[in-house]
Amino acid sequence: CLAPVAKVLMDNFGVKRGLMTTVHSYTNDQHILDVPHRKGDLRRARAAAQNMIPSTTGAARALSEVIPELKGKFDGQAIRVPTMDVSVVDLTFESDKPFTKDSLHAAMKKASEGSLKGILAYTEEQLVSSDFIGDPHSSTFDATVTAVMGDNFAKVMSWYDNEWGFSNRMVELAQLMGSKL
Repeated sequence: CLAPVAKVLMDNFGVKRGLMTTVHSYTNDQHILDVPHRKGDLRRARAAAQNMIPSTTGAARALSEVIPELKGKFDGQAIRVPTMDVSVVDLTFESDKPFTKDSLHAAMKKASEGSLKGILAYTEEQLVSSDFIGDPHSSTFDATVTAVMGDNFAKVMSWYDNEWGFSNRMVELAQLMGSKL
């Protein structure tokens, strides 16, 4: 998801603003046939297994709940796609401080091996969505698709298993709460 990558960007380069699109597997409130959607959303009423469907996402707004310093700096949208599992965040951002592709990758790799180990992963392999099924990380930064323009503007992508990664965080939360009893 968005938060681990945004945290690394904020801590290392500062973030002026960012736009994200999550290319997201369809979810259980969508249907496999064209039928009315319970929220009245005409696009999400369309057959999920046969369409790419523009939709909303709360990810950019929710980001400020876990990283308050980023409040108002991100916005985004979703495209629901006909895959059963695994999604990818496509993030374009402008930083406060200059960076290079190498320094951006180094920051992500360092965080994945340090403070965000187990939450953020880093890959330089040319992988596809099905390679991340069952991946326990909240986000896997894909270094093979980074694009940088100038010294403070870039597009990055990160993969996540929208079912399993989240489930792992919930287990960790339950363990933390249990340890406090």
